[in-house]
Amino acid sequence: MTAPTTAPVAAQDSNAPESGGHIDPAAQLTDAFVPVQTRSERPHSFEPADFGTPTGREVNWKHTPVARLASLFAAADDDGVRYDFGDAAEYIAEPLAVGTAPRGEFFRPEDVTSAVAWQGSPDALHIRIPREREVVEPILVGITGQGAERRADAHIVIEAQEHSSATIVLQHTGSAQYSQNVEIIARDGSKLTVISLQQWQDDAIHTAAHQARVDADATLKHFVITFGGGVVRVNPNVELAGSGSEGYLYGLSYADAGQHLESQVYLHHKGPHTTGDVLYKGALQGGGAHSVWIGDVLIGPEATGTNSYEANRNLVLTEGARADSIPNLEIQTGDILGAGHASATGRFDDEQLFYLQARGITEEEARRLVVLGFLTDIVQRLGIPALESELLAAIETELAAVSA
Repeated sequence: MTAPTTAPVAAQDSNAPESGGHIDPAAQLTDAFVPVQTRSERPHSFEPADFGTPTGREVNWKHTPVARLASLFAAADDDGVRYDFGDAAEYIAEPLAVGTAPRGEFFRPEDVTSAVAWQGSPDALHIRIPREREVVEPILVGITGQGAERRADAHIVIEAQEHSSATIVLQHTGSAQYSQNVEIIARDGSKLTVISLQQWQDDAIHTAAHQARVDADATLKHFVITFGGGVVRVNPNVELAGSGSEGYLYGLSYADAGQHLESQVYLHHKGPHTTGDVLYKGALQGGGAHSVWIGDVLIGPEATGTNSYEANRNLVLTEGARADSIPNLEIQTGDILGAGHASATGRFDDEQLFYLQARGITEEEARRLVVLGFLTDIVQRLGIPALESELLAAIETELAAVSA
């Protein structure tokens, strides 16, 4: 548990989100300055110049291969992705210019790539679920990269109006250099599931900031599932703002040789009687395979009656792979139901392998079953049978590669 400290943060004018900002303290250290210690202290700005170019020494970049992301530190000069809405066109509202609600109602960039994406998106995609509408079939938004040399910026607003329910899948394929913001608003009583699925080609570069506000008695399920891409960094930030709100943040990644897959997760319990659960799982194989998970949970002073838990589990399948896992928990009230965090990274469980082999199962098949059992837990939480089957097949393909 980390005690909160105080750091200067520039004030933001809610009526003019495109202005204001503050330079990243980690890049502006002086003898008298105390660097940012917790996620809640990070400054925000809509101006990329306020953050400067990351060096890799900043608290939010020190585990990231910043040199491989250099192209994303400046605005895109072409449209490097194509969007396909299929049967979901009725839920696509008019684009949102800067200053047009609900764009910017909650979203505040906290790093340079997010600020670049904000400035580089004069018209934000707006996915809106009408009040009291129950959408049974998943809404699929296809995002296809047009080539590894192509750049794109995007700001996407997903809004579930009062007492509505829907599942939205952002499916990324192809290849591109892509900076993306996803602003999620789950209004009172809504039930929203957002799935960000990264199935990029191996030369794709993708950074994304997902920021969500969950209002009273609303529920958000948020998934980050990454199998493809050279460098993929998807950072969810969820605020349980309303009384009785619930947030469930799940992640699944499978890193191959040379891939860097990263998520910095922030869950802020702000309102009373909120419930949060964070579970990310990852498998890694091959030389240079690298995953990074940083989980921050803040239980604010008004978040009485909170129940929260976060965990990260990683399974390292071969030599040369590395998983960094850092859980953090900050509690500002003693009146809670419970809170905890956990992290574990290791190789195969020898006892599990022995148990299976003792029943006549070969070592290779035993290893396959252990990995499938480990990762299937997240897949089965999706609640979309077709997508679950697709992901299980992808895991089988990855396993076949490691055993070949």
